[in-house]
Amino acid sequence: MKLAILDDYQRVALEMADWSPLRDRVEITVFDRYLGAEDAVAEALADFDIVCIMRERTPFPATLFERLPKLKLLVTTGRRNAAIDLAAAGRRGVTVCGTGSPGHAAGELTFALILALARNLLAEANSVRAGGWQVGLGRDLHGATLGIIGLGHIGAQIAGFGRAFGMNLLAWSQNLTEARAAEVGVRRVAKDELLASADFVTIHLRLSPRTRGLVGTRELALMRKDAYLVNTSRGPIVDEGALIQALEQGRIAGAALDVYDREPLPTEHPLRQTPNLLLTPHIGYVTRETYRIFYADTVDLVRAFLDGRPRNVLTGDRA
Repeated sequence: MKLAILDDYQRVALEMADWSPLRDRVEITVFDRYLGAEDAVAEALADFDIVCIMRERTPFPATLFERLPKLKLLVTTGRRNAAIDLAAAGRRGVTVCGTGSPGHAAGELTFALILALARNLLAEANSVRAGGWQVGLGRDLHGATLGIIGLGHIGAQIAGFGRAFGMNLLAWSQNLTEARAAEVGVRRVAKDELLASADFVTIHLRLSPRTRGLVGTRELALMRKDAYLVNTSRGPIVDEGALIQALEQGRIAGAALDVYDREPLPTEHPLRQTPNLLLTPHIGYVTRETYRIFYADTVDLVRAFLDGRPRNVLTGDRA
């Protein structure tokens, strides 16, 4: 059988786990670059029985499953992957399994971005490298207000970080209760109040029909002129065009993004030229410790499938 590992951008997949239990049973091929549009993906994977993917890097819609008749097993890192059409996989008889995840790396990156915005780190570092010195004025996190949109696992982690820095904590989501807010130690407020009051707004929601475009022109207009927006959740939650306009017009102080409507971000995308915008290439979960869990679990899930005992099988319309 043939096994493909996709989107190993750092070329570390074979180092992060012991693949020896599979060596006599499958032929492994690693793809270390983004394969591109569906036609290219279908052509590259036509002969593979097993495909191992990094969550939400390469989409697997119904049309792709139809073009991969040899595919028997799809393993995704993480237990959730909105880029997989599970219903289509089921119709084609493809088993889809998901690995475990430590679940804290994205929160750590989020707060790193908050700190970078607060202290103007990118501009200051670039100035030193260019032979200059101080170019701006940073601000304290202590005493500032942190607005958290979405108070699930990561949102609660962010609240803990904010508390450690002495920040005032606000939170909102459509289903947030007073009990949950009290449990995490934040003040529950309406969305508009959070946007109007916070010095830093950070988003931690799943992408769904009700969260797509949740932060658009109206919401950005509610934010203070000296406030910052951070999105490490899912790109389409923030209207990219509205954000570009707000930053170009100086209606908010700045923003940081780790996620985008299209990934990888196209070379000529206007976000790359937008002022006061810190961009990272969807590295929320890209850490050594997370990868070790991802790939070790991938090996175990492939072996379990080959033994006729698949584990961590994902079912439903979407992963």
